[in-house]
Amino acid sequence: MPKRILQGTVVSDKGDKTVVVNVERRLSDPVMKKTVRKSKRYHAHDANNELKIGDQVTIQECRPISKLKSWEVVPSNGE
Repeated sequence: MPKRILQGTVVSDKGDKTVVVNVERRLSDPVMKKTVRKSKRYHAHDANNELKIGDQVTIQECRPISKLKSWEVVPSNGE
């Protein structure tokens, strides 16, 4: 099964080798027919501690690294 890939914004980098990424989704409300924004936070593995708050990142599903971390940051092409 392919691994899920999501895009989001780093909202916390306080943990060692961990970043918290806020992923926002837009979906249509079935009753009101209005576009609604839903967001969720994911703890992702940042091996080099190089990301800062506000960075746009892509995260990919991986094996469980710790109790909360099952995602890892995908390196961008510029690196």
